[in-house]
Order: sequence, then C-alpha cells, then structure tokens
Amino acid sequence: KEKVYDRVEPADDLIFSRYRSGGPQDPERWQRNWNRTFELVPKSILGGALLLHGLTDSPYSMRRIGEILQAKGFYVLGLRLPAHGTVPQALTQVHWKDWVAASRIGARHVRERIGKDRPFVIAGYSNGGALTVKYALDALSDASLPRPDGLLLFSPEIGISPIAFMANWHKLFSFLPYFAKSKWWSIQPEYDPFKYNSFPKNAVQQAHGLTVTLQNQINKLRKVGSFAGFPPVLTFLSRKDATVVGAATIRHFYNRLENSNSELVVFDINRIDQLAAWIPAAYNERLDQLIARTDLPYRLTVVTNVATDSRFVAQRTKAPRSSTIDSTALGVSWPLGVFSLSHVAIPFSPNDPVYGAAESTHSAYDGIPLGRLQPRGENDLLTVPLNQLIRLRHNPFFTYIEQRVMAEIDEMLEGDRSTLP
Repeated sequence: KEKVYDRVEPADDLIFSRYRSGGPQDPERWQRNWNRTFELVPKSILGGALLLHGLTDSPYSMRRIGEILQAKGFYVLGLRLPAHGTVPQALTQVHWKDWVAASRIGARHVRERIGKDRPFVIAGYSNGGALTVKYALDALSDASLPRPDGLLLFSPEIGISPIAFMANWHKLFSFLPYFAKSKWWSIQPEYDPFKYNSFPKNAVQQAHGLTVTLQNQINKLRKVGSFAGFPPVLTFLSRKDATVVGAATIRHFYNRLENSNSELVVFDINRIDQLAAWIPAAYNERLDQLIARTDLPYRLTVVTNVATDSRFVAQRTKAPRSSTIDSTALGVSWPLGVFSLSHVAIPFSPNDPVYGAAESTHSAYDGIPLGRLQPRGENDLLTVPLNQLIRLRHNPFFTYIEQRVMAEIDEMLEGDRSTLP
C-alpha cells in the first residue's frame, strides 16, 4: 500500500490501473482479494486439494476449480506463489525453487488440515501445472512429502521454447540504469486485477529452468524404476497454445507414463469448413497422427467438431493401447467467431465476472469486461497490444471440464470409501 497504491496519482489515463485505490480494477474492492492465498472449507471435509496458479497469474485463476472441489466436500487451499499477486517487479528476483518450497508448505498444510486418510489432490494451471508434476515427482522419493492421490492439470507448462534460456543474458547489464529495461520482455499497463501484463525475462528463465529440471527428473526416475508410482493425472489442454509447448506435455510426460489410469483431454481447433483454408494443415496432421497411435499408455480424449459442416462438438476417446474410438456428442458448440481455445482460456468459465462472455452480475466488479472485448479499429492507437485484448479469455466448453473434474473426484471418493473397514 505504501510503496504502490499511495504513489499512484488519480490521473485520467490511469483510471483502469489495478493499483488505483478504489478504481474499477482495484482487487481490494472485492469481498475477497483473490491475489492472496485463499481457503474454501466445506461443511464436512471429505478430502483436500492444493491449487497452484500460473506464471504472472494469481490464485484467482484457480478460483472456479476450487469452488467445484469445495462443493464435492474438499478442503481447498489456493496458494499464492512467491512474487505473484503484488507487482510485476517481484518476478525479477524470484527463483523457481521458491515456488517449489511454497508448494511443499501448501501440501503439508492441506494434509494436516484433512487428516492422514482422506484423499488429497493437487491441481495446477500452466506454470502451476509444472509445479504440480514436480511435487509429485519429489514425493516419489521423499517420504516427508504427503503423496497426492491424483493430479489435475490445466494447460500445463511441461515445456517452453528453448529461446527462454536466452532470457538469462540480461543479468550481464541490467544492473546499469541505461540497461534497466533489458530485464523485461514487455512493459504494459497493468489493467488486469488478477494478472500481470508486464513480463520480466527472469520469469521466463525460471519457468524454463523448472521444465528442464522436471523432464530430467522423469528420465532419472524411469531409469531407477520409480516412475511407475506416479499418481493418476487428468490433463486439459488446447491444441493451439501460444504460451507453452503442448507437444512437450505429450512427448516428455504422457508418453512416459507407466500406469494406465491417466487421461489427456485435448481441445481441438474449430474444424468447421469455413475456417479450413485459414488454418495450416500441420495442425490437423499432428493431432491425427496422435489419434492413430495404438501404443499410447494413457486414455486420450479429443474434443472436436462432430463434422466439418457443424459447430457442435463431440468427445472422441480411446482407451490405453487401443485403436477403438468411442464418440459421444456433448451438445455444445463453438461460439461464432471463435477458431480455437487458448492457453489462458482453459480454466475459466464463460460466467466468470472478469474473463467470461456474459455480462457480470458480480456486485464488486464494474470494471473492464476483459472476456467480452471485441475491439475494432486501426492499429497502433490503443495503449495496449491488440493481441492481449482479442485473445480468448474463457472456455466455452468449461461445463465439460466441470463434469469431468466432478466425476474424477466421485471416483476418488468411492475408492476411498471402499477401503473403509
């Protein structure tokens, strides 16, 4: 408050700054500031969940997932990871080991809160997905860490572009005032109440270091025969993802699983005929090759158009090491004008008051409807990049995710009850 809020002048061009006290984007106007660690406690605790958000995000990104788990009787801890929920500058000084340490504290707290026998899950989004996998890997060889009974991943960051390693070069000169801006990939107006828009290079470097470490750790555990104990994992990702390398999730993680209790759900691009000429053929070929494989050690589900002349979608599912595809219509369709999901869309409902498609009825939010913006006009006029404003911010198929998560928890609870005397 003293170092940021009290120093922001109430100028007209800063009316939508998240740091303008009392302004429409001020997260403190909400009943709960979702930039901070939160707890959701059910009337009767049947299990526990640790939620880990993404890079530059805040616990808000896991809010709806937490509410779903709470409704199923799970005590929920939505953890604020170090250097998040404050100011972007904090990410210039953080190390990925700080995030790992925080996730361990959170996991131990959840286990203590729910007791030793109730099921425990970890859910992670983006960089939080990488931390979720890292924690589960560590727990295989560290008896002091509570073992999760299952993982839920949303757009997990298992791999990012190798160019991220080059972000480290800025340390050579950034201590000099003239080169201070070299610490940043981009510096943007901070109008989003629950996510940084500015991006320090150190954040990219730390994310890259985390992904390299967990990939090496998977290889090491496979060699010593410990990876077979990895818990079941359910993952949701978009076929097109401009933030993380989706192929790395398949190649470096899913293809190496040694149990058949995991599932990968891929939201395909919109394959309707009218868009076909605008989309590179490679996006069809790569997914088709994956679907054609009969050696996959996990269940594969693809959510895609029922036909190329329809916007409605179906789930097409293959059991592990199978060639048989079961197709079920989901009764939902691609919205007009939407050609794919995005990295940032996966965990957000269309009803989300900030990022959703519907008009907000949330009493504490009368700010920018970030999920409903459809800017039209000339380039280079607005103070923020157009790609920030037009990127899809919510998942039109979120009800499917909700149903799958609830079914996963029901199965876990049923299995827990079956072990009772």
